[in-house]
Amino acid sequence: MPPVDDDLPSGRTPAEFSARIFGAYERNGDAGLELAPFRGVRFAPGTVDLAAVTTPPYDLIGEDEMRRLLDSDARNIVRLILPWDGVSDPGTCYGEAADLLRRWLADGTLVTDAEPALYVYEERNANSLQRGLIGALGLRPESARVVLPHEDVFPGPVRDRLRLMAATQANLEPIFLLYEGGGDAGRLVDETAASAEPDVQVTVDDGLTHRLWRVTDPAVQARISADLRDRQALIADGHHRYATYRALQARHHAAGDGTGPWDHGLALLVDSTRYPPHLGAIHRVLPGLAPAAAIEGAKAVFRVTDLPGTLHGALEALRDASGPAFLLGGGAGLHLLTDPDPMRLKQAMPAGHSDRWRRLDTAILDRLLIEQVWGIAESEKTVEIVHHDAAAAIEQARRNGGTAAILNPLRVEDVLALAAGGERVPRKSTSFGPKPRTGLILRLFDAG
Repeated sequence: MPPVDDDLPSGRTPAEFSARIFGAYERNGDAGLELAPFRGVRFAPGTVDLAAVTTPPYDLIGEDEMRRLLDSDARNIVRLILPWDGVSDPGTCYGEAADLLRRWLADGTLVTDAEPALYVYEERNANSLQRGLIGALGLRPESARVVLPHEDVFPGPVRDRLRLMAATQANLEPIFLLYEGGGDAGRLVDETAASAEPDVQVTVDDGLTHRLWRVTDPAVQARISADLRDRQALIADGHHRYATYRALQARHHAAGDGTGPWDHGLALLVDSTRYPPHLGAIHRVLPGLAPAAAIEGAKAVFRVTDLPGTLHGALEALRDASGPAFLLGGGAGLHLLTDPDPMRLKQAMPAGHSDRWRRLDTAILDRLLIEQVWGIAESEKTVEIVHHDAAAAIEQARRNGGTAAILNPLRVEDVLALAAGGERVPRKSTSFGPKPRTGLILRLFDAG
């Protein structure tokens, strides 16, 4: 693989940097990026309020939001993607989700499209526009350097998603991929959106309008396939689900099942040259760490500044800080952490990582603060995550007597450069958006 400069010229847009990084790979093997048509499964037109039955991705739904979604409609997709509510034996919830899916298919709540299609998907509001293609992503070994993860995963969520996917025999929500395009596929996406009325359109409570168009013409599908064949894609969102795709594929191959629907997984693919991504932060909440103890421990390693003003002002101070910086909340006030002790920081960083990785705020938070200073072994239970919303993270910490650690977003160029070099950022470091809406399109293994 050609070397990638650690320090790149400033002033590049995400799309320009994407072109530089994606072009740096030397791909292994002949099989490239594949996005195959499939017979999509959708809520029957006119039978439901799509705004009331669709949801954000499963890992963005907290307990309060889950209650609201369950109350919004008896057919809300949350009953399939998070099937624990009302289950007396948690071990049965996956089978119950599978039974519910089949009931919805039998009673006409869900219908299967007659022809295999790729789906042009648009997300739009007054300030932003993103378009891409939803299809069945061909699964390749990581050594092929075709689909590139940039983030580590926890085993617990993969086990959970694997049990659900195996029980339902379905991909219930797409993962989100970025690729450096500028070719025929991207033009066809925009031409489709401009030339026809959508098959699906819904505006949801966050203000985003979601639209879908079916692409069923084999000639157009072939042009898209030809354009994608020599490209690579970065996983923007859905690392745990992608790991689940690969685990299910490995299970079937180990059982001697050969090729089958498990060799593909549902995915949204977005051309980052046409639609540069937005990258948000993922904050940490440590429910077992009292705020006073967190601040006292941090003072041994960081400069700690009390911020008596508003959260808005504190977030501005966090954004303006040079070098690693964090905002701690959950107690009586907000506290800005800056200027970590260089020697302690060097000692905390594990061997085998690049200088770029060692400078990541998430690496410093996880390794120096959470692991060493606060002595917390990271897991899904000891470190909770909140996407984007600093106020929600602080409120969550206050409810459980814990500490919220608020971060700045990572830089897109850092994420792409690390992926190009074969490195992964720490778990739950990135939140690319806008993310695809769950429930607009499903993929069943037996739908052909």
